[in-house]
Amino acid sequence: MPLAHELLDWLRAPGWRGHLLALIAGALTTLSFTPFDIWPLGLLSIALLYQGLQRLEGRQALWRGWCWGLGLFLSGVSWIYISIHVHGYAAPALAALLTGGLVAGLALIPALTAWLWARWLRPQSGPWLASLGFAALWVGQEFFRSWFLTGFPWLYQGYAHTDTWLAGWAPIGGVWLLSFITVFSACLLSHGGLWRRWKNALAMIAALLGIWGAGGLLTGIEWTRPAGEPLSVALIQANIEQSRKWDPAHIDHTLATFRDMSYAQRRDTDLIVWPETAVPVLSSSAMPFVQGVAANLASQGTTLITGIPVDEDDQGQLRIYNGIMVAGSKPDTYLKHKLVPFGEYVPLEQWLRGMIAFFDLPMSSFSRGPLEQDPLQAAGYQLAPFICYETVYPDFAARLARRSQLLITISNDSWFGESIGPLQHLQMARMRALESGRWMIRGTNNGVTALIDHQGRITARIPQFQQLALHGWVQPRDGQTPWLRWGNWPLGTLMGAILLLCLVQRRNDRR
Repeated sequence: MPLAHELLDWLRAPGWRGHLLALIAGALTTLSFTPFDIWPLGLLSIALLYQGLQRLEGRQALWRGWCWGLGLFLSGVSWIYISIHVHGYAAPALAALLTGGLVAGLALIPALTAWLWARWLRPQSGPWLASLGFAALWVGQEFFRSWFLTGFPWLYQGYAHTDTWLAGWAPIGGVWLLSFITVFSACLLSHGGLWRRWKNALAMIAALLGIWGAGGLLTGIEWTRPAGEPLSVALIQANIEQSRKWDPAHIDHTLATFRDMSYAQRRDTDLIVWPETAVPVLSSSAMPFVQGVAANLASQGTTLITGIPVDEDDQGQLRIYNGIMVAGSKPDTYLKHKLVPFGEYVPLEQWLRGMIAFFDLPMSSFSRGPLEQDPLQAAGYQLAPFICYETVYPDFAARLARRSQLLITISNDSWFGESIGPLQHLQMARMRALESGRWMIRGTNNGVTALIDHQGRITARIPQFQQLALHGWVQPRDGQTPWLRWGNWPLGTLMGAILLLCLVQRRNDRR
C-alpha cells in the first residue's frame, strides 16, 4: 500500500514522474482493443489520467495530457511506421521521424483536452458532476478528432467494448455513447472518497451496475428486421503483394488471379466481391475486361462488385477516383469521399511532391468523391459502400447505412503489414454493423476478410496473407436503429448541457 500511495502522489503531482506514469497509462488503452482485448485496462488508463489531473493547472495539465496521448498513439498506431517504411520506401530513420511527428501531433488533442479540463471545467464540488463532465469533454475530443484536418477517428475508447455488455448501447448512441459510459465509469470508480462511505459506494455501484446491466439487456433487442432471403456471397482475397500491385509487368497476372478465383466459385453465389483497387487499371481501359467477367458471372446469376480506379473528364481536366463498382451492362459506381492523406492524396502537393518517395506513391492523386451519393444497387438490395478508411467514421457511415439493407466495405490492408492495424480496422467495421443493425460484407486484398452480422459478430473469416475465397451468407435487413434515426444529436445535447454545468460550477467554486 505505501508503494500505491507513493505512485498516486507521483501521478497527481507536477513533474516528470507523473508524466511518465501518464505515458504508460496511455499505452494501456491500446491493450484494451483487438487483438489484446483486455478491456478493463481501458478503464484503468482513463482513471489514471483523470486522477493525474486532479491537482494540476495550466501548463502542467497540458503536458500530462500530451504524455498520455503520446503513450496511446505510439502504441496504438505503430503500424504507421510500417506503412511509411516498408510500403512508402522511406529509410528507417526518416520513417521513424515522420511517425514520431504524426504521433506527437495527434497527442496534442488529449493535451488540449487536459488543459481545458484543468483550466476551465473541473468542478470541485462532487465526484458525480466531475465524472460526467470529464466523460462529456472526452467524447467531445473524440468527435473533434473525427473531422479536424480530415479526421483520424482511430482508438476511440468505446471500441474496446464491441464484445462487452456495453455493446448493447451501440445501436442507441453509437461508439461515442460507449466512450461516454466507459470514461464516466472509470472516473467515478477512481474517486476514493466515494468508497469511504458505504452509502456513497452503494449508490455508485448501483448506478454503474444499472448502466452496464442495461447494456447487457439491450443486446437482446432486434432493432432491425430481415428483408427478403439471405444472399450467398464470395469474397476474393487474392493476396497481391503491395510492391507488385501497380507494377505494369504484373497487372495481367493480378487480373487473371481475380478472374480465375471468381470463376471457381459455386454457381449459386449471388455476389462476388473483389477488394479495393482489385483492378489496378483505370476504368476507361479496364471496362472491357471487367464487363466480360461480369457478363460471364451474370449468366449464372452472380453479380460482380469490384474496387477500381475510376477516371472521368471534368471540363477537360482528368480526375481519378478510388471507386467501388457493381459491374454489368449498366455499372453502378460509388466514389470514395474520405481519402487517406499521402496514400490517396498529398496535402500541400505543390511543395511536397518529389521530395521523398513517400510523397510519390502510386495512385496518390485521387480526387474526392461527392459527400452525397446513393447506395449501390446489387441483387435487388441497397448496399451502403465504404472503401477502406471510410468505415472508421461513425457519422459518415450512418449517412449511407440509413438508406441501405446491407453494408459493404472493401479494403487493401496491405499497407498495415503484419501489424495490429488490420485487426483494429476489423473491430471498427464490427462496430459499424452493430450501430446500424445491418450485416457487413468486408472484402480485403490480404485480410482480414470477413462477414459480420447485424450484432457485430463475425460469422465467417479467412486467415490473413493467404490466397483464398470466403464463401458465406448475409441477411439484408430493414429498419432503423436509434443511432441511425437520431444520430449524435441526443448525446451531443447531453454533453453540451453537462459541460455548461461544469463551467458554471467551476466559476461558482472560484467565488
